[in-house]
Amino acid sequence: MGSVAFLFAGQGAQHPAMGVDLIEASPAAAEVFAIADEVRPGTSEQCRSASKEELSQTENTQPCVFVHDLAAAAALRERGVVPAACAGFSLGEVAALTFAGAFDTRAGFELVCERAALMATAAERHPGGMRAVIKLDAAQVENLAKQAGENCWPVNYNSPQQTVVAGAPEALQALDVLVKEAGGRAMKVAVSGAFHSPYMAEATEGLATYIQAGHALSPLLIPVMANMTAAPYPADPRAASDVLANQVSHAVRWVDTLHALQDQGIDTFIEVGPGKTLSGLVKRTLSDVRVYSCETAEQVAAIADELA
Repeated sequence: MGSVAFLFAGQGAQHPAMGVDLIEASPAAAEVFAIADEVRPGTSEQCRSASKEELSQTENTQPCVFVHDLAAAAALRERGVVPAACAGFSLGEVAALTFAGAFDTRAGFELVCERAALMATAAERHPGGMRAVIKLDAAQVENLAKQAGENCWPVNYNSPQQTVVAGAPEALQALDVLVKEAGGRAMKVAVSGAFHSPYMAEATEGLATYIQAGHALSPLLIPVMANMTAAPYPADPRAASDVLANQVSHAVRWVDTLHALQDQGIDTFIEVGPGKTLSGLVKRTLSDVRVYSCETAEQVAAIADELA
């Protein structure tokens, strides 16, 4: 087995009937779902039967994606697949930190529920959305975002040809026109706010307060790459807490993160949680690596058989 990194899926990857087959197949995954149901009754059932519309609401999306991410990772570890490093996309970073030992499962789930509530409140106070812009490089998107208005920011650097922009509705409408004129394509992202932008400043403040009130990170057992810096989380608990709180209102530097992992010797990337978004971004960003998607019990077994 090569050097493996787990990539934890983020908000926007959610879909109906996600992750529940892991409950029967993996005791480790079943424990994750059970703890989630103790903290937030009905989470497993929401993963199983909620509609796409219900799952797209931030206060539902984040707990459900978190539990699926962590359950899939726990099932892989149970089968002997252990990563040398982790990274998580946006929300997925909390699951990555939990898996790596910063929080136990209960504390990580409680934190993600608080995070979801804070971000949902900020989104209500500052209505906005997000666009995934493709066929243009990051510098072009940055320039177009400036032209679209002051409330328009590049926030997710997903791949060399995909940058996500967050902003006010009118600014995003202007961006749509500018992107089309430039030969690109702007697609709505399935989220309910302008995440990772200055519109989330209040969420950062609330999350910092929450972390300081007895919810600080424990030392990590596995390195976790930070979205905000594309570098490993700092060892100092206070510095790590600052990074986690600020993550919700700052850009996700995913391209730089993937390159940093590869530079550290990672040659096998396993996306854990719903969807294949991160797997696709790896394939469009790096060469000479192996990439797997892991969201079902069947995929856990196949990956473990091949790698463990």
